[in-house]
Amino acid sequence: MSDTSIDKATGGQSGGEDDADENQIIAVRRGKLESLQSDGYQYPNDFRRDALAQDLHEKYAELDKAALVPLAAQVAVAGRIMLRRVMGKASFLTLQDVSGRIQCYLTKQGVGDDAYKQITDLWDIGDIVGVHGTVMRTNKGELTVAAESVVLLTKSLRPLPEKFKGLTDTETRYRQRYVDLIMNEESRAVFQLRSKVVQALREFLSARQFMEVETPMMHSIPGGATARPFITHHNSLDMDLYLRVAPELYLKRLVVGGFERVFEINRNFRNEGLSTRHNPEFTMLEFYQAYADYNDLIALTQEMLAFVSGQVLGDTRVNVGDEMVDFSAAPERMTMTESVMQRTGLSAAEMADEARLREFLRGCNVAVEDGWGRGKLISELFEARVEEQLIRPTYITEYPAEISPLARRNDTDPFVTDRFELFIGGREIANGFSELNDALDQAERFRDQVAQKGAGDLEAMHFDDDYVTALEYGLPPTAGEGIGVDRLVMMLAGSASIRDVLLFPLMRKRN
Repeated sequence: MSDTSIDKATGGQSGGEDDADENQIIAVRRGKLESLQSDGYQYPNDFRRDALAQDLHEKYAELDKAALVPLAAQVAVAGRIMLRRVMGKASFLTLQDVSGRIQCYLTKQGVGDDAYKQITDLWDIGDIVGVHGTVMRTNKGELTVAAESVVLLTKSLRPLPEKFKGLTDTETRYRQRYVDLIMNEESRAVFQLRSKVVQALREFLSARQFMEVETPMMHSIPGGATARPFITHHNSLDMDLYLRVAPELYLKRLVVGGFERVFEINRNFRNEGLSTRHNPEFTMLEFYQAYADYNDLIALTQEMLAFVSGQVLGDTRVNVGDEMVDFSAAPERMTMTESVMQRTGLSAAEMADEARLREFLRGCNVAVEDGWGRGKLISELFEARVEEQLIRPTYITEYPAEISPLARRNDTDPFVTDRFELFIGGREIANGFSELNDALDQAERFRDQVAQKGAGDLEAMHFDDDYVTALEYGLPPTAGEGIGVDRLVMMLAGSASIRDVLLFPLMRKRN
């Protein structure tokens, strides 16, 4: 069979699927399955693949058609039919596996009359098949497996999206991620990148003697972050529990216990809204290092980002919007107060004037609450006027103690804490600080949080008596940090929405 005759063939999906509605297609495919089962078809599970598409393309990349003939390389490939061209006594199938695509050439002579009739009459695009055959090239040079035996492994009862349009509806891509992954190479690449990011984070920390741990996902007292928790109930104990908003307080208990470098990559849950940057269930890396402060973690974070981008992208330079960010370069650094003054023109005197801050915030269309102190006002002003403008890596330091109930106060200015947040592309990527290890101060701050909760702040923390007890045994000088894995992947993948990097994002119910 020459490539010329292949190009002239029409074939495509059998049974007029392109012109039929989905219910009709499903009915036709069910009929084909019934026909197969009447002949004894039972979804076989004994086919063993020994080659992936990408491996074959790489292995035989330098060999032309003539060079492949004497090799007579035998392979077993398997995957989903993505293209199908039926032309009388010969057909071509393009199979897609986890690594890519490989073409298969099938003839009546090669696979037998009965098998070939089944292929032409009962197989469809979307079916999963196995092929044993010999590696060859067509006259046009495409690497192909010339089939000697074939087997239908799984019959697809639903049609894939039309091949030229693909799956482009955003909501359907999120709701039916399995179809998105079949149809969109870009989506598969994002999640392969995500896996590499997590692997690189683990590799980086493990090489520096951090121990990976797992802490509870259900807490009797929510803590570790100012966030509204999800509430559940344990029937046997007859007690309410909370899905964790952060693992922080348990990880610091481990440092008290003598594990001086620990990390965890796992889920957090916050009962908050949905947006392009927020999902109620998200992945965080949190790590803690004894005998270190927040300056040590800033240096470590920059080193970590350079390592991860190098491992995942092969370069420390990353495109963030219209900016080229280089993680091997020195980042910007400024205090929260300095950043607000720079972006708003407010003077140092105005930053110290609570009434002026309230007035300015209202001018920014921010609803100001009566219970907010100067620290909260400054942080709200930062969010309103500064955060989205921080495109290049910028470490914002000296967060007010009022909004940092777990961070160590600064030695020279107790109004602020030894805390930083890293912003890239207008998004918070990391949050770290020197940990508060003064048990009496921590207890007082918990009491302040309880008072705020009593005043109606649903995100304020509870009083965690056991954590205070742990601090009373002694937490060494420690620094800790959390990095949003989803947002890190967004940045490295160039994704605009967090839903693009979550395999199964939370969606509203269909009407």
